[in-house]
Amino acid sequence: MELTLLDKLSGTLANAATVALGTGLGLVLRGRLPERMARIMVQGVGLTTLFIGLSMAQALGEAKGGAVDGVVLGLVALVLGGLLGEWARLEEGLEGLGERIKRAVRGGGSFTEGFVAASLLFCVGPMTLLGAIQNGLVGDPSLLLLKATLDGLSAIALTSSFGVGVGFSVLVILLYQGGVALLAGTLSQALPDPAQDPRVLLVTGVGGLMILGIGINLLGLTRVRVASFLPALLLAPLVWALADRLG
Repeated sequence: MELTLLDKLSGTLANAATVALGTGLGLVLRGRLPERMARIMVQGVGLTTLFIGLSMAQALGEAKGGAVDGVVLGLVALVLGGLLGEWARLEEGLEGLGERIKRAVRGGGSFTEGFVAASLLFCVGPMTLLGAIQNGLVGDPSLLLLKATLDGLSAIALTSSFGVGVGFSVLVILLYQGGVALLAGTLSQALPDPAQDPRVLLVTGVGGLMILGIGINLLGLTRVRVASFLPALLLAPLVWALADRLG
């Protein structure tokens, strides 16, 4: 039975809806919550984000390419991707996009920070990639529905701190996650078993390290330029293929 467009995008649409709902609830609570309570919510999301990132990063141990350990491959992809991202000034580009949307909707002072943090948090990770592929291939949205629940709760906490900018991450979810789901038919030829494919595992591990950076930023420990590492997600499969061929 051929899947309809709605079948392929059902999880993405649910994800976008929960983020929008979470943003709305966060805006309602924002003016009514003491600052210390809003801060503790963000810290809770930050700690959970660290846990998710650590869990994801463990996939590097299973992504061996030839004779090269997955951790080494992940490091190479992350460093090369970070250098490329800094050269392309991706962090500034994403922040600039947030500023343009902010001016268009007259957002508050934390608009850009909320937009950037939410866009990266909701769109970088294995659940986004694997969930979108699963939804697009067989119409099963289960993984994306789990992600939607987590994202909705996170949106409440982030919005209570950063404001309406978090809600505009819905645009990124629809474009990126929906795009992957629609392209899943093509990807299926190269990835017959996405959950066990070493290229996906390497992307998962690298994404986990980036998620750790987001958690660190949310906790205010230091400032990790996570957006600059985005090219690493594209370089990771290439690094694995090179190591596998040489091995």
